Amino acid sequence: MKLNSVCILAIFGWACCGSFVCSCYSQEVAQPVDQEGKQDFVRFATFNIAFQDPKAGGVAKNLAGGNWSQAKQVAELIQMIRPDVLLLNEFDYQSDNAGVDSFLKEYLAVAQNGNRPIEYPHVFTAEVNTGIGSGFDLNEDRRTGTANDALGYGRHPGQYGMVVLSNREFDRDQVRTFQKFLWKDMPGARLPIDKASEQSYYRPRVLEIFRLSSKSHWDLPIQVGGRVVHFLVSHPTPPVFDGSEDRNGRRNHDEIRLWSDYVKGQADYLYDDRGVKGGLSSGAAFIVAGDLNADPHDGDSLDKAIMQLLENPMVQSEFVPESTGGGYWAEQQGGMNARHTGNPLHDTGDFPDENVGNMRIDYVLPSQDLRVVASGVVWPKPGEPGAEAVTASDHRMVWVDIEK
Repeated sequence: MKLNSVCILAIFGWACCGSFVCSCYSQEVAQPVDQEGKQDFVRFATFNIAFQDPKAGGVAKNLAGGNWSQAKQVAELIQMIRPDVLLLNEFDYQSDNAGVDSFLKEYLAVAQNGNRPIEYPHVFTAEVNTGIGSGFDLNEDRRTGTANDALGYGRHPGQYGMVVLSNREFDRDQVRTFQKFLWKDMPGARLPIDKASEQSYYRPRVLEIFRLSSKSHWDLPIQVGGRVVHFLVSHPTPPVFDGSEDRNGRRNHDEIRLWSDYVKGQADYLYDDRGVKGGLSSGAAFIVAGDLNADPHDGDSLDKAIMQLLENPMVQSEFVPESTGGGYWAEQQGGMNARHTGNPLHDTGDFPDENVGNMRIDYVLPSQDLRVVASGVVWPKPGEPGAEAVTASDHRMVWVDIEK
């Protein structure tokens, strides 16, 4: 395979890995192969693609016909990186999957900017909490029925949904979803407190229906080589856009905590949407992925919420995916970026420089027993492959290669 000198990231073989693979690309990322010519890893990725519209059905309408420029750019990046298993955050959900079908057939299956088409025969998507009315005035603005009053912020059911694309089959009988788990049922939940009254921000009647997940949490078992890997995906709410009660920051913290408890075997309290209780079985392999809206160094997350996963003994977090352009763009954009303490090469989100700055909020985190051979963040410098296409979203794709 032809390579140039542009390298998204070479992840070093840490003590637990024992080898080094450089994943570089020209129009596509290099695909390491074994002596028989077979790919010897599985590439997992997450990408918040901002396929959301304030009107129900708007995304499907935009995708129809294959001419939506944003979708062409997103497809270009996917074709360039070629993940085997890919979580797409912010893809509006429709029960007929019209938008997903259009994206697969009219964008991914069509060559974009010289890249080879790519197919995903297996798709998983399901309902999310965004846009489902709660019946209560959740943000206390003396109105009900607004986007802020939904079980997850959204103007219509399914806005900001999730989709997983895969070239490997899901074990659908073992899939678990946690859309309906109630926040109050998490022991020690960081439920918001009204600062003035020092009482619960949410009334008892609200807590009886209020769900923890702002979208959903999915456990998707996938066969990788000779074993099952649980792809644990979610999209916690941003820890902002609230008041002194910090209801979004606290919810973000506990949405992240759900997966931390789940993989540590500390989730006896948890029940899925079928009523099955408990977390992941001991010794099960997993990958936590998604736009988790929490940076380990900067931003407004509660108590550095992401550290619940990064410091979890079951999670392999010593490697950190990097980009070639994150540092360049942080320097060029300035503003809040100059005040951040995190490494800009690790950034995955490009946000307003005057008051937020770029952050690391998108993650692909394997369990300790999986062998990482390469990883990267797709944020090129000007002139590098994909440099124009990345403007399709304010997030950057993150990928990790796991040895079969």
